[in-house]
Amino acid sequence: MKKEFSSSWIRSKQPRKQRKYVKKAPLHILGGMLKSVLSKDLRKKYSKKNLRLKKGDSVKIMRGQFKGKTGKVDKIWLRRQRVNVDCAIITKKDGSKVFYPIHPSNLKLTELHLEDKKRKKVLERK
Repeated sequence: MKKEFSSSWIRSKQPRKQRKYVKKAPLHILGGMLKSVLSKDLRKKYSKKNLRLKKGDSVKIMRGQFKGKTGKVDKIWLRRQRVNVDCAIITKKDGSKVFYPIHPSNLKLTELHLEDKKRKKVLERK
């Protein structure tokens, strides 16, 4: 197995190779992995099933201890493959509040932040 990234490993049954693919992937490929499912009305409107997350999007949390809450995407961690949502906050023992990182597969996009021109082009093409 090679030490640097190779797109030919994308299909392997071995979990260690799957983890290595994600760990060694360059940022432009990791960004494509940060997709989330669209809600039913957005799916009909844009005729797409999923879309890459952006800061400012409104999402609904579908899994975990914050299930059912809706909020806006506050920060995206490409390397860690996690998203901070403003409604998912944990209070620590010392009283400080921190964001609870959530994987994008556990989120559903309910409203899109459409100030980006490139994103509008992606949504308009079919």
